[in-house]
Parts: sequence; structure tokens; C-alpha cells
Amino acid sequence: MARRILIVVENLPVPLDRRVWLEATTLRGAGYEVSVICPMGRGWDAAYEEIEGIHIYRHPAPPEAHSGAVAYAREYWHAIKAWFRLAKQVKRERGFDVIQGCNPPDLIWLLAWRYRLSGVRYMFDHHDVCPELFEAKFGKKGFLWAVMRIWERITFASASVSMATNESFRKIAITRGCMAPEDVFVVRSAPRVETFLPGPGDPAYRKGAKTVLGYIGVIGQQEGMDLLVQAVEHLVRKLGYSDLHVVIVGFGPELPTVEADVAARGLSGYFTFTGPLYGEDMLAAMNAIDIGVAPDPKNAMNDISTMNKVMEYMTLEKPLVQFELTEGRASAGEAALYARANDPKDFAARVAALIEAPERARSMGRLGRARVLDALSWDFSARQLLAAYDRIFSKLGK
Repeated sequence: MARRILIVVENLPVPLDRRVWLEATTLRGAGYEVSVICPMGRGWDAAYEEIEGIHIYRHPAPPEAHSGAVAYAREYWHAIKAWFRLAKQVKRERGFDVIQGCNPPDLIWLLAWRYRLSGVRYMFDHHDVCPELFEAKFGKKGFLWAVMRIWERITFASASVSMATNESFRKIAITRGCMAPEDVFVVRSAPRVETFLPGPGDPAYRKGAKTVLGYIGVIGQQEGMDLLVQAVEHLVRKLGYSDLHVVIVGFGPELPTVEADVAARGLSGYFTFTGPLYGEDMLAAMNAIDIGVAPDPKNAMNDISTMNKVMEYMTLEKPLVQFELTEGRASAGEAALYARANDPKDFAARVAALIEAPERARSMGRLGRARVLDALSWDFSARQLLAAYDRIFSKLGK
């Protein structure tokens, strides 16, 4: 009988969530039966569909909370009700032996507890450190932060095995989460190198500019897009790099705010906002750039988080500029230049340094892709993913 897994995601639809999709398809390829519960959105609005052998059950997306306990309670209650309803359907139609909860929020243990007595185990896929995420988003701790620390502790206590995105997250699982080291596996987020290939890209994205910067990812409160806009303004107005264009690929709640900021500074002609792009369309845009930018500011969350965009720039052989972050440097090494924490002028200076040294920039890009191929590609993470599942199923005696 096939090993059966139910993956639960609250904040992104599948297959749009790139990490979850890589996990699901890797597990399916290894013979597992995989079902997913996730929200609808971004064109993925079918209540049920099967893609590449993955059974996807979707519910209407809850309203995303940006402030206040009431807003968060409304978002999470909407999601929790959908998890319980759809899990009952999945259990009836195809069953599951393990629930994999992908945070945020650290509340999927509620569903795991519902099925615990019937022998279902809980695998925690640690995407974000939620207390630090709250602190980064709202600039404070307070009551909700304390509640999230409690939820985090219960999450780890409920999990038989945990998957961490990097060594910093693994340390949290072992120290704050009190998990046994042998039950915590580092499964890094990384593209599939066989499909994420460097190439010429679509020259239309360059708008005739000599240098093109590129950003890909979520456009939210904690991604530092305001710092990026300030850095571009400094490059153009103070450092004289007017032959410049910036391609922003992605979506998120702060997109209208960023667009308004760009317009207010008179920089609209220097930016292209593509919205979300996938597959070949995304590669056409990102391969057209010269330098990747990762403006995530230094804070309690970002300093210990691995950014997907960093791995994607490296895989596409693009040099990048980011702020000095612990896990950012652990990922990129010599493939990046590092600006002083949260200083847009120094960020602009690092970009200018790459513009002025194109051969160095190309060499950094080659180093980045080699780094991915040698140690950081999804092939390495897939082995850890499968090892984590072997571990949890050994506890089930299967």
C-alpha cells in the first residue's frame, strides 16, 4: 500500500507555492500518494483538480490580516474551518497517514490532533519563524507575539519530525522546539536546475537600458521594497545611473503602495511591474536582467531566513546585491555583494560597483550557479525530504 500524505498550506495556492510543489512532486515521484489542501487565488480557483498526480483541494482564500487580533482571528478561523472540512473529504476519498503542515500560521497542529488518535503523524514543514515574522511585520512584540511563541512550541511538540529550511531554523527546532536532532531535517528551498536554466531572456524587458536590475518574489510589508525604491532613486538622481531599468516580478498586498511610491518619486519610467509570472514567462523576464536585487531588511526574521529569490538569481547565473544577513551570506557566499543593514544608499553603491565591473559581475554569476549545482540544488534537498519521510514512516512502522 502506498504511503499517503496530506499537505496543508494556508497562505498560498498550489502549485503557485514553489517549495510545496517541489516537495509534492518529489514525493509523488518516489511513490507516495499526495493530497494538498490550500487556498484558491491567482488563477488557481478550481475547488479540486489533479496536476501531475497531485490531488489538490482548494478553499476560498481567507482575507489576509495586516493588523490586529480580530483580523488575524478572522483569517485563521476561516482557514481552520476549511482544513477540517476538506481533510474529512480527503480522508474519505483517498486517506492519509501523515499530515504535513506548512506554516504560517503555527496552527495546523489543530488538524493533526484531530487525526492523532487514528494513528496519523504530524510532519512540520517550517517555512517561517512566526514570532519573528510578526515582529518584522509590525515592529513590536506584545500579546500576539507571545501567543505565537506558544503556538510555535505546541507545533514542535505535536510534530514527530520537522523539516527546516536552513541550519538557523534547525537550531530553533532543537532549542526552542525541544526536538531531538535526529528528527529535524534541513530541506532547503531551491529551484530544479534542469528546468531553471540561464538564457538570453526577452530583450523587451530591458526597455533599451544598459543595465537591468531584477526582483522576483512576494511584495509584502517585510520585503524591503521601500528600501529598493530609495536605492534606485539614489542610483538615478545622485550617482548618475540614468541608463537603468528595474523589472519587478511578483505580487503581494503592498504592490499598490510600491507602485504609488515609484510614481511619487518620478521613477515610473525606470520600473516595470509584471505581476506574477510562471514557468517560461518568468524565465524570459529574469534571464533578461543583469543583476538580482534582494532588499529584504535585516530584522529578527530575515536574518535567519533563506530567501527563494537569492537561490533563483544564483541558479540563473545572476550576481546579486543584498543586505548583510546571516543566512543570506550562507546561501550566496561570493555570488553577492552585501550592503550595510537597511541602508539604501549603500545598497545603491553595491549595485553601482557591479555596474562598473561587468566582468566581475559575470564571474560572480558563474560562481553562484556553480554553488547551487555543487551543494544547494533541489536534488540535495530532495534527498533530505525523502529521508525525513522515511524517518516519520519508520515511527508508524511502515
